[in-house]
Amino acid sequence: MPGNTGKHRISRRTKIATAALALAVAGGGIAVATTFGEPGQASADEADPALYVDILKVAPDNTAPANARGASTGTFTVDCGRNENQHFNPDNFVAQPGVRNGAQHLHDYVGNLSSNADSNNKSLEAAGTTCRNGDKSAYFWPVVRIDTGDDEKNPPAKSPDGDRDQAAQDGAAPVITCPDVASKLPDVPDSAMAEVNRNLDLLDTQIDEADKRLVSTRGQGGPDFVRNAILGPLEDKRVATIDRMAIAIGRTAARPQGLDALAPCTLREQAGTGGNPASNGGGAPGGAAQQITCPDVASKLPAVPASAKAEVDRNLQLLNTQLQEANQRLVTTQGQGGANFVQNAILGPLKDKRVATIDRMAIAIGRTAARPQGLDALAPCSLGQAAGNNGGATTAPPLPGPDGNNELPDNDGRIQRPAKVGITFRGSPAGQVVAMPKFLRALSGDAKPSINGTKNTRAAWTCTGFENRLTDKYPICPEGSKVERIHDFPSCWDGKNTDSANHRTHIVFPDKAGRCAAGFKAVPQLRTTLVYDIPHDIQVKKQYKVDSFPSEKHNPLSDHDDFANVMSQSIMNQLVNCINRNKTCTA
Repeated sequence: MPGNTGKHRISRRTKIATAALALAVAGGGIAVATTFGEPGQASADEADPALYVDILKVAPDNTAPANARGASTGTFTVDCGRNENQHFNPDNFVAQPGVRNGAQHLHDYVGNLSSNADSNNKSLEAAGTTCRNGDKSAYFWPVVRIDTGDDEKNPPAKSPDGDRDQAAQDGAAPVITCPDVASKLPDVPDSAMAEVNRNLDLLDTQIDEADKRLVSTRGQGGPDFVRNAILGPLEDKRVATIDRMAIAIGRTAARPQGLDALAPCTLREQAGTGGNPASNGGGAPGGAAQQITCPDVASKLPAVPASAKAEVDRNLQLLNTQLQEANQRLVTTQGQGGANFVQNAILGPLKDKRVATIDRMAIAIGRTAARPQGLDALAPCSLGQAAGNNGGATTAPPLPGPDGNNELPDNDGRIQRPAKVGITFRGSPAGQVVAMPKFLRALSGDAKPSINGTKNTRAAWTCTGFENRLTDKYPICPEGSKVERIHDFPSCWDGKNTDSANHRTHIVFPDKAGRCAAGFKAVPQLRTTLVYDIPHDIQVKKQYKVDSFPSEKHNPLSDHDDFANVMSQSIMNQLVNCINRNKTCTA
């Protein structure tokens, strides 16, 4: 490892900070959460030494729920590699669809090769994958870095522009959406499995062919052309295909009834980039775009004392993020609620967040100077057309992306690609599981505990050989043991939605006994395990950290993981049957 220190660290981080500030100024003059510090000092982007713990001092947790009679104890493991193709970006299409660089930290991706902020169901379906069994699902998490203060080098960043352009093209096109069949099938007998899987694949092929015909015949025929020439024939094909599956199952088990109701499909316009929260279809409706605009705060602040600069900059960036998130929620919830929905569900909560954020800045300034008064008047925001500026209010500038070496403001150091990535789906201790619907989104953990609190955070850090000792701090492992992250996902699905406004309420965690609440169904629980070859001396010196939002200061409690199910229906059917038959399967 290079032995240079001090000078390289300052020059490298000053360059990063300067670049980020220039981007923010170009975007509208709103400061970003970057500090230059005193002359001769580096930016304060190391993790707090108090956030590290000897794993031997972490108490074991042996409180996993006992398996009830009829528990599903099988596992299905998918080999999707270790991100050997270096797919990185600071996007999150699950939590912040359409917000480029919205994560403000870099993600590692395996599985779907096209994942970016603009991804939609159609673009994900059309992409390739790193998974050996053809699973096109997207799996991603924040990168881990080693930060010794030396001039660490990362692989050159690859531009996501091609993937973004394809996602935009796919998102602008109408798409045919059909009810998921795999999630409605009963337990499939072994004798029928091959035939059912062939027909599930055929259903996917039929939708793909209908989508292509929709594009190639655009503008043809009259108002009923799509119904008569595309959707009608597609329904007929689906009826025959679904019937073949029911017959195959019925040869050795009870024949499932009512599956023909899943045959009709619909046409959905995709004017937005994200998935419709209440379906497995496309984006928000088209029409004149509206946008939330807020008064500029940076220009109304007095001179900021040096001692308050870091806190003020972090909170100015937080105002930026809050506005980005509110505008995205405006898109994903379009058409929901009544006349006062936007005010009550978006503008009101945004105002409350801004009041708290602005107050933190005033308090920070007031510790060593006169506390500014009247800033709360800048908290309320309003809804207007995207093209206007609503009387001088400002919209958030584009968030800075990574530099040429995959470094971001406050997130630098040498990227550690996992030595091992485990992607395993597990059963339920309370009973059988049902198939996940295609395009289901799910989150594990919370990227912003300092803002959102710890309700959704999860201890995820440990060492190999000590998997029953999860901690919310960075572990220091014994010699011969490796740093490990374990992310468990929620596994109780509401049976209807592939997403929700907060990206959480449609799929939640079971209770302590492993049971799902009334109205929810157990689906396979995803667990990702990430193992890192971090040298022991680096652990002891506390020189590794996870990428995070600037507000989180590399707190390991901000660790999180994201997933979007893009498996074919036949792969999902294989997965469910493996788990429910208590087998150990590797794909």
